[in-house]
Amino acid sequence: MGWFWAETTSSRPVAPHPIPSRANAEPPPSCPMHNKTKTALTPPPSPPSTTDRPSACPVKHDAPPANATPSYISKLNPLNYMPSNISNKRETDLQSVNLPLEREASTIPRGDGQGNWEYPSPQQMYNAMLRKGYTDTPAEHVESMVAVHNFLNEGAWEEIKAWEDRFQGGLYKGWEKCAKGEEGYAQQATIDAIKRMRRQGEEDPEPKLLRFEGRPGDLTPKARMLSFMSWLYPSQFPDNPPFDRHDWFVERQLPSGRTKELRYVIDYYSGPPEPTGEPVFYLDVRPAVDGPTAACERMLRWGGDVWWRASGGSVREELARQKK
Repeated sequence: MGWFWAETTSSRPVAPHPIPSRANAEPPPSCPMHNKTKTALTPPPSPPSTTDRPSACPVKHDAPPANATPSYISKLNPLNYMPSNISNKRETDLQSVNLPLEREASTIPRGDGQGNWEYPSPQQMYNAMLRKGYTDTPAEHVESMVAVHNFLNEGAWEEIKAWEDRFQGGLYKGWEKCAKGEEGYAQQATIDAIKRMRRQGEEDPEPKLLRFEGRPGDLTPKARMLSFMSWLYPSQFPDNPPFDRHDWFVERQLPSGRTKELRYVIDYYSGPPEPTGEPVFYLDVRPAVDGPTAACERMLRWGGDVWWRASGGSVREELARQKK
């Protein structure tokens, strides 16, 4: 999940996916260890020529040979950790059917301001899977896989936008939006959306996706804990580890006008299929605990919802409306 390509192409309409629910470092100029001269009266030797002068650091920093083979990591796009030269044409005899070449624009703004991220075409997706070693994937299934892939990423972005809407104004305003639980936030979000529609030429700042990284082999601490609980209490916790994990790096717009980079963690789970046979997926999206602020945000949202439901908040609201 989460494969975007960073190359810009001609602008396309926004994807109709409604959701149902680092710079090169140089070696130091000198090392901390130096050879002492035998006597202070010995005149210093003449400086060597620039071609023969030894490096000030004992570690050699010679350039790699001209015929050296680039590493696999160096071939990856730093924005999405995917091969940057995936072609958009049929490349192998393993492909049994022709796949669409059209790419679909997402609703996710890019951090560099160049429009929205674009999803790979089914042909690019198939080529990327072959390059990763998934040669047993039937080509006729790739188009459906791309549709699910795009749908899940749109859902993940909607969840991130909900987190940002709560906390981009600070923890205090975030608590005001979390104090009435998830139900109260949904109602207030609907009201705020109507107010924004009535305002003309005024838009609230929205987050942007800077880059992302797929880490399917690295379980998050929460997923590890749930896996342990399923071993400890198998009757209460299902043994259903996430089939994928992503780290999305998001640019938050602060009230002061400045921006801040945040990391979000996304666990992708599969659920029991629908009676009609359709697959079911659900996402666990939350800020990574990279500091105390992110930890507070997660505690406020979880604690606000638990307190609101445990204290009968919705019942109090209903009684208050009946008294009016």
